[in-house]
Amino acid sequence: MKKELSYFRIGKCFGGNQDWFRDPMMRLGGCAAATACDLCVYLALYQNKKHLCPYEAGTLDKKQYIGFSKIMKPYLKPRREGVNRLELYIDGFGQYLKDREENSVALSGFDGAAPLKEAAAVIKGQIDRGMPVPYLLLKHKDPLLKDFVWHWFLLVGYEDFEDTFMVKTVTYGEYQWMDFKNLWNTGYPEKGGLIIVEARP
Repeated sequence: MKKELSYFRIGKCFGGNQDWFRDPMMRLGGCAAATACDLCVYLALYQNKKHLCPYEAGTLDKKQYIGFSKIMKPYLKPRREGVNRLELYIDGFGQYLKDREENSVALSGFDGAAPLKEAAAVIKGQIDRGMPVPYLLLKHKDPLLKDFVWHWFLLVGYEDFEDTFMVKTVTYGEYQWMDFKNLWNTGYPEKGGLIIVEARP
């Protein structure tokens, strides 16, 4: 079974792109803010929560996305060790939602130490409900995932085969399909995890 969420493009990019940020600290460590911006654009476009994006989501351009990142920066600002815990993301993005008077979106964390099957079930459930999944990856044993280490990104699709569960990741304005078992089993005790976003109409 395969499920992909509708998403948005800005120019040729699939979603926003952290590399656009002019602030050096945001370009280096603004992945949490970029993920939150993308999520807000998605909610404005597909969940009728237009007030979460300070610009017209349907015609958002690069300059406006950079402007949005400046608005989001105080809530999920880059720091020495990054936004390296689920609670930091929940607190920061949660405050942005409050400041936008959004009371119908709830955030909760799903720990990266949880079993693989439970995590896959959460992802399937969220995407089946039309909701992207913010993902925090800290360390990883696979050198091919070096661009995803200590990084926030979104999951916006899955494909469930008999012996493999694939997820569609979005970051830096691109999407990539990955084997979720490899992604989840980092090989390190220090884990990230998922953010479960629940939105009422």
